[in-house]
Amino acid sequence: MLRFMPVGDSMTIGSAGEHTWRYRLWQHLCASHDGPFRFVGPRESLHDKATDAPTSYEYADGDPRFPRAHLAGWGEGWLHMAPLIADAVRAHRANVLLVSLGLIDLGFYTDAEQTIENTRRFVAAAREADPRVRMVLLPVIPNVRAEGDAAFAAQVARFNELLAKTAADLDEPRSELLLASPPPAYDIHLDTYDGTHPNASGEHRIAAAFANAMHEAWDLGGPYELP
Repeated sequence: MLRFMPVGDSMTIGSAGEHTWRYRLWQHLCASHDGPFRFVGPRESLHDKATDAPTSYEYADGDPRFPRAHLAGWGEGWLHMAPLIADAVRAHRANVLLVSLGLIDLGFYTDAEQTIENTRRFVAAAREADPRVRMVLLPVIPNVRAEGDAAFAAQVARFNELLAKTAADLDEPRSELLLASPPPAYDIHLDTYDGTHPNASGEHRIAAAFANAMHEAWDLGGPYELP
């Protein structure tokens, strides 16, 4: 059985009342993937904006079978996840990591070069837990700060360049490292509710980025049909 672990920041954990891109991808894989699979991870909650804490389980109405497990947190980045990933992979026997990180690091903690060092630490730790773990890495996607802050936009562009190089450098046959393309036609004015966090259409587009990468590289599932 394939065991997917979504790893990310606020765009991945989502907040109270949302479906999340995790749900959209799960729906897609249920319809397109032939073999058994599940989503795994040490956390299940959403972020509650009222309490500013990951204490909500009020997902938007959907299929009650959806496995809510993940490793994502509001305000967390590569810096925060690198020390956690080995134990999470080991405990939950994840064999495919779906990773969307970097915006928080670049915005608050580290520059592009420092962030990519934490990316490398993350990959090494995941492989220490399981030498055959596979990973799909999503670049930092368009956001409102990058639109209005040229220096930050330059750091995002630099990190995404380094991420592509790192994915190529660290890829290996027994533990494939796949760089996803940015979500198709992602528009922060149409696909987010605040310039950063995805609304329903944004959730679909992020799910499509992961799904299409896995389909094209690994023949896993099928192409994602956007609504």
